[in-house]
Amino acid sequence: MEIFPALASVLTDPILLGWVLLAAIVGMVVGAIPGLTASAAIAMLVPLTFYMEPLPALAFLYVIGKSGRYGGSIAAILFNTPGTAASAATQIDGYPLARQGKASKAMKVATISSVIGDFTGEILLIVGVAWIAIIALKLGPPELFAVYFAAFIVIGSVIGKSVTRGLASAALGVLVAMIGLDPISSTERFTFGSFDLTNGISLVPLMIGIFVLGEVFTQIEEKHVKVEMMPDSKDAARNGLSFAEYQPCLPHVFRSSFIGAFIGMLPGLGSAIAAFVAYGEGKRRAKNPEEWGHGALEGVAAPEAANNAVSGPSMAPLLTLGIPGSTIGAILIGVFLIHGIQIGPTLFLTSRDLVFALFACGLIGIVMYGLIGYFGAAFVGRFITRIPTNVLYPIIFLTSFVAAYTSRGNLFDVYVMVAAGFAGWLMRKLDFNPAAFVISFVLAGGAEETFRQALLLSDNGLLIFVQRPIAFGFLLIGLLALIARVRSVKRAERLRTERGLG
Repeated sequence: MEIFPALASVLTDPILLGWVLLAAIVGMVVGAIPGLTASAAIAMLVPLTFYMEPLPALAFLYVIGKSGRYGGSIAAILFNTPGTAASAATQIDGYPLARQGKASKAMKVATISSVIGDFTGEILLIVGVAWIAIIALKLGPPELFAVYFAAFIVIGSVIGKSVTRGLASAALGVLVAMIGLDPISSTERFTFGSFDLTNGISLVPLMIGIFVLGEVFTQIEEKHVKVEMMPDSKDAARNGLSFAEYQPCLPHVFRSSFIGAFIGMLPGLGSAIAAFVAYGEGKRRAKNPEEWGHGALEGVAAPEAANNAVSGPSMAPLLTLGIPGSTIGAILIGVFLIHGIQIGPTLFLTSRDLVFALFACGLIGIVMYGLIGYFGAAFVGRFITRIPTNVLYPIIFLTSFVAAYTSRGNLFDVYVMVAAGFAGWLMRKLDFNPAAFVISFVLAGGAEETFRQALLLSDNGLLIFVQRPIAFGFLLIGLLALIARVRSVKRAERLRTERGLG
């Protein structure tokens, strides 16, 4: 397999290994800080990668995403505050274990489960992505636009609590992406006479504003208080983890890994949905379901395995179709383009070695954050409690300004970042979805290009999307996903109403 030469190449490159190690540490620390996410850290660090070679740049951000997903479990277990949305499922059993003095045991279970889940997802990505790319090469513009359309519908309707607000967020992302010059006629669109807007809105300041400044504004509004760490027991039996203790977790871990990998391949669903689906399925199949929610080790293992298993497969639609399966994928698209790498089906023809080297870095990054987390998660927790929030957030705020300016050396990008920051804050406040907005912004250019190409090929206008079976199939998938989501939301509302009346 091509992955073995790639692994050998990465292991003999000390500079590349250094970047992977740094990414494993940064992602874990950021993921463990309540109120910050791996997406925010990656968005802020994108300008740094402008001055790096393509492989170290991509590997650095890719591994931050992996270790950041795991880092959220540290905050969930120690502080009863999920570091990421997905780790809210880990919190259900993780924090009760910490209150019993078993915080270290819970974190060891989370670490091992995360590593197994992440390895499973990465191996499935390595084995399957080339086959997906071969199929994707056979798709024409009508089929590709239908894939984009399905992605817009799925991402807009599934991410977040409200279907209508999710779709509105996706539509807003498309609208903002249209600012600038028409790619065919070069006429101005939505520029309002501003010369700065003729080149469109840059992705980097937009992401920094939405994910970083928006989160900082939200934390300031909520007057985020310093978290207290749950003290660990000094009893070695409570801190240690034997194979006999972990063995009952293994069936849940393997099942949850495949659940997470499957959900990861579907654009827009993400690790939070994977973690809660795996937790619910694990509790349903558990021998001791009454213990779940009160400190069951299996209740930590199942969501953590699913959470991290999402990481690898979520790259499959990104690398093969140019459709990001997550916000981290949307950011990585920008990094690929910055380094002149065109993503999509042809990526495996033009940059095959780079892709497999990136996968190799991912595997090494899993080992690194696993070892650091197994032996040092408690230290990371203690480090975070010593960071005053009145120091942390001003530093993040200033770093955001520097990162936005250095992306193109343009002061207008700073204005874009600030405006996006307020937009991100408002979107969170009004239950709109920043992730759906950014992913749709990234997808809009490719969707418009394939739509116009399809119409040029057509003698019957829009009917080409119905006449081509594969295109029609993807359109149908998008509509069915929307109907299923609407029905599930109505069912949940009905259950809440019945319980309230009861």
